[in-house]
Amino acid sequence: MQTRLFAAPSPHIHGGERTQQIMGDVILALVPALLVSTYVMGWRVLLISGVAIASCVLFEYLIQRFMLKGRTTIGDLSAVVTGLLLAFNLPAGIPWWIVVIGALVAIGIGKMTFGGLGCNPFNPALTGRIFLLIAYPVQMTDWTTCVPDGISGSTLLANVKAGAVQLSEIDYVSMLGGHMNGSMGEIGALALILGGIYLLWRRVITWHIPVAVLGTMLLFGICVALPEGGAAIWQTPLFHLLAGGALLGAIFMATDYSTSPMTHKGMIIYGVGIGLLTMIIRLWGAYPEGMSFAIFIMNAATPLINKYCRPKRFGTKKVM
Repeated sequence: MQTRLFAAPSPHIHGGERTQQIMGDVILALVPALLVSTYVMGWRVLLISGVAIASCVLFEYLIQRFMLKGRTTIGDLSAVVTGLLLAFNLPAGIPWWIVVIGALVAIGIGKMTFGGLGCNPFNPALTGRIFLLIAYPVQMTDWTTCVPDGISGSTLLANVKAGAVQLSEIDYVSMLGGHMNGSMGEIGALALILGGIYLLWRRVITWHIPVAVLGTMLLFGICVALPEGGAAIWQTPLFHLLAGGALLGAIFMATDYSTSPMTHKGMIIYGVGIGLLTMIIRLWGAYPEGMSFAIFIMNAATPLINKYCRPKRFGTKKVM
């Protein structure tokens, strides 16, 4: 019997998971944070999330149907995840039409320009968020709408950086429960942690990137607080882990399959880079938050990391 050999592009071994199943797990993991945000900030959270999701799904369908003239893939739920993550990176009071523009940039430029799901070098939701931050800085940093009772109009990161709030005055238990201002997906720290545990249990993500990001931020915060001594040694790193987009970025954004390294060693290098850049921007940069920019920069470094962290090919012998 004649043996036929076929050459085909990778991957050559497929798992049993489907894209729709993986995206469904991510959506379920984000539901607790969505509920906490809705409880704290009100109905506009659901409005903005709905607009973002509907816009992303619509733009992906229209681009595939009328521009690319190919098969539509909105059924894999990846556009829904992009829309939800985009909404989580926005203030609750942002005008709805800005959300639509962000969705167009996220799907049209961040995803479909490069060929769709799996081909994009940058996280689509972060692409939309960074574009909106540059194009509409006032609206993207307006925290005065839908502010919970007793919470300042500025974010805790901004207040601490400006010296308006001291670390000793911060209630970390309240931060865990969502009683702080910020983007819609940033305020429910405990809910984000629960979502991360669910993703680990479902094996949608591995521990390497989240632990590398948060661990680097923790160590960096301790080193910065050492000269101050006392309680500041523990308050500073804990504050940076709970405030802003640290948990959202480390668990849900940096772990994107398309934009993160393939090997465990590469993931750790990638995560350490994100943690370092985030803390450098937060402490000495112009912005009080640096997670989005850090992930975006390390997305660009992912191909280089993959190149130098290739696994050893089976059957090869190391030449001395």
